[in-house]
Amino acid sequence: MKLVVQVRPLPAPEQAAALEATLRAVNAAATWVSALAHHRRVFRNYDLRRHVYGQIKDDYGLAAQAAQHVVKKVADAYATLHANVGNGNVGRPGSARRERVLAKPILFRPGAAHPFDDRCLSWQMDARTVSIWTIAGRMKSVAFTASADQLKTLAAYRKGESDLLYRDGMWFLIATCDIGDRPVATPNGFLGVDLGIANIATTSGGGRHSGKGLNAVRHRHRELRRRLQAKQTKSAKRLLKKRRRKEARFAADTNHTIAKRIVTEATRTGQGIALEDLQGIRDRVRLRKPQRVTLHSWSFHQLGQLVAYKAARAGVALVHVDPAYTSQACSSCGHIDKKNRPDQATFSCTSCGFAEHADVNAARDIASRGVTSWAVSHAA
Repeated sequence: MKLVVQVRPLPAPEQAAALEATLRAVNAAATWVSALAHHRRVFRNYDLRRHVYGQIKDDYGLAAQAAQHVVKKVADAYATLHANVGNGNVGRPGSARRERVLAKPILFRPGAAHPFDDRCLSWQMDARTVSIWTIAGRMKSVAFTASADQLKTLAAYRKGESDLLYRDGMWFLIATCDIGDRPVATPNGFLGVDLGIANIATTSGGGRHSGKGLNAVRHRHRELRRRLQAKQTKSAKRLLKKRRRKEARFAADTNHTIAKRIVTEATRTGQGIALEDLQGIRDRVRLRKPQRVTLHSWSFHQLGQLVAYKAARAGVALVHVDPAYTSQACSSCGHIDKKNRPDQATFSCTSCGFAEHADVNAARDIASRGVTSWAVSHAA
């Protein structure tokens, strides 16, 4: 299992200048390579390298390894773009959005992340410094700071490339850590997790993680952005820039907390975790215009990823089940009817009379589907 650890380099002024010049050079080179690849329709790494490798080194002053990373970064960016196009994530064939995306080459910001392998960047964990290649030469003894847990993880598991980026006036190093897979224990039943907006996550054990606080924060930030964007003054733009990503960080912290509690409950009870497979739900669901912003700001995919990697680290089994009719099916008798759900919070079966909170009932239905899915996948 691969994890990333984000640490903060603390370069001296002359070191920061060299790092900034290096990022600008590699990203300018990547933008040029991207334009050439788009014009000639050459997107494979080795094919593209034959066209641009020498010119990158001559025109942008890059070393051999850095030049190869530029080509690979461009090839990977186009591979991701073409995968999104193939999956329909940028619109249907013939749509204006899809044609607009395909008509222009990929651009790279001056401070965008750039990978450094062990030839270009080395870590001195005891001294808490890194040695990194720059266009001004090898920059040694660049200090960095990290928490005790991050330092422990880096020392034990760091392997592969590390990405350097500059964001909001701060430097970041994102290191890849390769942690061995922990054996998955045979689950004693499954903990079903129903994901939603009113309640971000509800477990079959009755635990509910309300989305009231997060939704209030989203609404407050949305209204503040609307008012500041309407002003169009320099101070308003400055405040907008200052507050960007603040909502996303709050939502990510909330999801981390919820995921940790779900995995802890599953570990304590010896159960596996059953999640809904909600891929493509935004394309399937049709809502009124005022409700669309709530649906599209729902970070269920991020929560699912956090639960997945925390479960893998804890050795907890995880399955994804079909979410169809989980909100209308009775977890007691299995009867499915729209009338079982008179309102958002209430479930009352019209067949057997079973009554429960609607999200808890859905979570129990997901848990039973998890047991079935695990039995089928492990029948041999």
